[in-house]
Amino acid sequence: MPISTAAPLLRTVGRSVGRTPTASFRRFLATPASPKTKVTTLINGLTIATENTPNAQTATVGVWIDAGSRAESVANNGTAHFLEHLAFKGTASRSQEQLELEIENLGAHLNAYTSRENTVYYAKSFKNDVPKSVEILSDILQNSKLDGKAVERERSVILRESEEVDKQYEEVVFDNLHAVAFQQQPLGRTILGPKENILSIKRDDLSAYIAENYTSDRMVLAGAGAVDHDELVALAEKHFGALKPSKSNLTIGSPRTAKPQFVGSEVRIRDDTLPFAHIAIAVEGVSWKSPDYYAGLVTQAIIGNWDRTLGSGSQLGSKLSYMVSQNHLANSFMSFSTSYSDTGLWGIYFVTENLTQIDDLVHFSLKEWCRLSTSVSEAEVERAKAQLKASLLLSLDGTTAVAEDIGRQIVTTGRRVEAAQIEKIVDAITVADVQAFAQKYIYDKDIAIAALGSIEGLLDYNRIRNDMSSLRY
Repeated sequence: MPISTAAPLLRTVGRSVGRTPTASFRRFLATPASPKTKVTTLINGLTIATENTPNAQTATVGVWIDAGSRAESVANNGTAHFLEHLAFKGTASRSQEQLELEIENLGAHLNAYTSRENTVYYAKSFKNDVPKSVEILSDILQNSKLDGKAVERERSVILRESEEVDKQYEEVVFDNLHAVAFQQQPLGRTILGPKENILSIKRDDLSAYIAENYTSDRMVLAGAGAVDHDELVALAEKHFGALKPSKSNLTIGSPRTAKPQFVGSEVRIRDDTLPFAHIAIAVEGVSWKSPDYYAGLVTQAIIGNWDRTLGSGSQLGSKLSYMVSQNHLANSFMSFSTSYSDTGLWGIYFVTENLTQIDDLVHFSLKEWCRLSTSVSEAEVERAKAQLKASLLLSLDGTTAVAEDIGRQIVTTGRRVEAAQIEKIVDAITVADVQAFAQKYIYDKDIAIAALGSIEGLLDYNRIRNDMSSLRY
């Protein structure tokens, strides 16, 4: 929840890709790598990672914590997100008003967000205010009052937020997709938590979550822009040096729990009052650490994205885009490759008002998936690689985006792959790599389906699953 307006962080890479780069952008891709990421780990396990930008006047510093909704149980699901709301409501030394005024006087932005695997608190400020930003972040993370009245106020705010999320059908479908793909497991639970938990979470629950998860060995202090690495290390020792590591004593990037088991299954919520069908289909994808991670992104980019409001279906390189647009099978579709620390989801999300041809839409999409195993062309792979590089590198525009990339990579994998390395990895991917990925993860694999709306035309699960093994191109 923001104290002041901050640019929204980009979503997980893999949800979308850009247009084919122009010649000038290709030259940009070939320029030397950005400054290397510097990493230091304190005695207590806290990791500091920075990337300095010469001549920058602003900086983003933040704390990435290896603790999101996945670190919760059924009983306390929603606690991590609840804490995010309370972070800016006052500390032992600052009231909420003092905190807001202090940030405003600095001209800074202070924000936070919660994901399934991470909780993040970050500040963007002028370079001279980096020490103050780190001190404020430290105060918020270690000394929040968790005032009882503030807890009750935020409870109603979170309930309203939950109601708004329920109206965002894409979010509902993806929450349902996780719930059915990772049934009865932490990764399958929502970030906000169920309504009954939001109503019942108490101060003691919040304090217990902090004590268990806000530990030094589960944190990365990341900085980008006008940051000096040695200075940030000194600030970390001063303000975070007293933090204790967890009892597990694991290094950053190490798995905290057992790998989730993907379940081939479905969930359908039929509501004929909705004019559209919203459908997501996924196989088990790959983790951030997987050697097949970038091959998965290239494969996803071959399927591509399409929206009829853009009017470009027949001009796009994606074969599925052309087929869907020419036959009016959908309003839009979006391929995705979503990764976590030890697993992922690779799939496609449709929105369509053509309710009588849902079967055709799913059939031809899965036919394209199967084709990836045998007959993808070199031209398709090269186009997808160019789009992927454009998307990945353009997503690193600005100090906040770079800090996000540093923090997320290190807290999840223990290391950072920089832009120049990513280019080399993507450039090296071949047709054979894409086919190998499709054969290993897509062809004849179990699928998870989440559907919402006017979905009467969606065929039986077993019929759809059989398409994954019987289709040939």
